[in-house]
Amino acid sequence: LTDLSLQCHHKFMYFRETAEESVFQDVLEILTSTSSAIEQICKDSCGLGDLDPCLLLVAECFRCLRNACVECAKNQHVLRYSYDSKKISPSDVLLPRILVNVFSGFLSALRCSLQFLGNVAAGNGDSQNSIWKCAFPDLFLTCLAYNDEKIVTYCCMVLFTCLNSERVRELLYPGNLTVALHILRVYKQHLESEWSFLIVTEHLLKCPELVKALYTKLSNQERVTLLELLMVKINDKNSVTSEEVDVFVQHAEFLAGCFQENCGAVLKLTAAADAENEEALVTIRLLDVLCEMTSNNNQLEHLQAFPGLLETAIDTLRLTHLAGKQAVNVFTATHAVTGQEEISHPAVGFKSHLIRLIGNLCYKNKENQDKVYELDGISLILDNCSIDDNNPFVSQWAVFAIRNVTEQNERNQALIAQMEQRGLADSSALQSMGLEIQQRDDKFILQSLRKKRLLSRILATVKSLNGYFS
Repeated sequence: LTDLSLQCHHKFMYFRETAEESVFQDVLEILTSTSSAIEQICKDSCGLGDLDPCLLLVAECFRCLRNACVECAKNQHVLRYSYDSKKISPSDVLLPRILVNVFSGFLSALRCSLQFLGNVAAGNGDSQNSIWKCAFPDLFLTCLAYNDEKIVTYCCMVLFTCLNSERVRELLYPGNLTVALHILRVYKQHLESEWSFLIVTEHLLKCPELVKALYTKLSNQERVTLLELLMVKINDKNSVTSEEVDVFVQHAEFLAGCFQENCGAVLKLTAAADAENEEALVTIRLLDVLCEMTSNNNQLEHLQAFPGLLETAIDTLRLTHLAGKQAVNVFTATHAVTGQEEISHPAVGFKSHLIRLIGNLCYKNKENQDKVYELDGISLILDNCSIDDNNPFVSQWAVFAIRNVTEQNERNQALIAQMEQRGLADSSALQSMGLEIQQRDDKFILQSLRKKRLLSRILATVKSLNGYFS
């Protein structure tokens, strides 16, 4: 079967390569005359039943041309240009007419014409230029909004094939941004649309100015979708080239600003009725993206120096922590005895990620370490160390953050030591942090029934840094 399949493939390739130009001229002339007939029938508004055979003929012509262009540069070239030289451009002359006249009950002609455009443009810059010239933006906008999934998919295929960095920037021109908005909405509505996914990840996300312009026009739900696609791109370490590093630095700074502006929205999730608050969901996703970006050295340095980002993360952690103590809500630390309860609230893990972001921003950065000290962030992190089903791995992220906050920072290390050695006079303050003092022999030590192991790990980590504790 494999051999037979290969033989058929080679035979079809042979037929495509050896087809005479006159064959295509005949097909194109049929398309021309049929298109004129369709236009006349619609103009007369009578005999509309005669449209079906005309549209069927158009579909078959485009099916023929579509197949002829597969991996065949010669046929692509033959079919590219226009009437005066005995050649015709279906993309320039026929497709708009067909688009106007095709009825919802007969879509094959339009589907086949879009498939033809995709095949004639594949790997052929001249064809891409011709199609872009006649199809952008009106034809793309019409097809992207069509109530037919295949037409939308084929349109995305053509658009992806024709796009390049210069044309992506054309999307910024007045009126053209709607094309990018439609693409994102197509992806959101048809999550299995590979072409719309590729357009966003391989083209749109490579233009920071376009992302900024898009973000301001999107609904909160659509912003979440865009941020999720950006997360996919970030997590695919091999897909970000060295040329794109600066692009993602610009993304990082823009999103850090967005997080600072909207971080307070997450507190709306303390009310059960607002569990699906869309603005809060955007804030959660922004934090997720910033955590991933600060895990990458290329973006970390810029985000560490971004004005106010660390302060925002600490303030937000403090506010959510306080909200969880004042009333029972998603920010309240919980621990299921059975360990079998599943929590699906969108804010699950939010405080963990805040601590992760703080830890990342302090990595080998003395200025940020000192800011955490000045903002009383160390005790705040320690107060979020206990096992919490609403924040998986929070204790691990806390250990990581404390390690980064105290590395080669004697003042921060001394603060941890004082918390251990402070004594009974400050027991009330320690208890307010969920800690307690125990006496062993003649020495008072800091412990918590739930945090004993964690504190031991933290102290061991601090001791290993530069021998402050001797």
